[in-house]
Amino acid sequence: MDAHISLTVDGTERSLDVDTRTTLLDALRERLAVTSPKKGCDHGQCGSCTVLLDGRRHLTCLTLAVAHDGAEVVTAAGLADDGLHPVQQAFLDHDGYQCGYCTPGQVCSAVGMLDEAKQGHPSHVTDDLVGDVDLDDDEIRERMSGNLCRCGAYPGILAAIREAATA
Repeated sequence: MDAHISLTVDGTERSLDVDTRTTLLDALRERLAVTSPKKGCDHGQCGSCTVLLDGRRHLTCLTLAVAHDGAEVVTAAGLADDGLHPVQQAFLDHDGYQCGYCTPGQVCSAVGMLDEAKQGHPSHVTDDLVGDVDLDDDEIRERMSGNLCRCGAYPGILAAIREAATA
């Protein structure tokens, strides 16, 4: 069964017909030619498909496109209006990538994570469950634990996020 949906992807409204079993990742990549989110594991374990969905980080391989009719999707390619987003710049400055496959998901997850921390959302390692969140290395590692890098660029990723958190 097909359904007609609309998505705002990186600031552009897009309409498409999808099978109701189509994941948001497949709708983006295969139907809309939006290739920033990557298909890594297709099981929600690697984070390569992470985007900002209505302002929150989300794994697109685990959600159906029809469930997000009318949603706003921001990929790593759509983060900045002019130039690079501060997180993207920090990834470049600190070599937070190697092959680059996981980088779009890492960047979107970092942007979402920094916003969550700014709003005071605790993680499993947050010392004080109320108030400001101290984004030390353990806190950043915990919050980014759903994003894997097969190349092992974690020291650069951690340094990039640490810098972006203070910007």
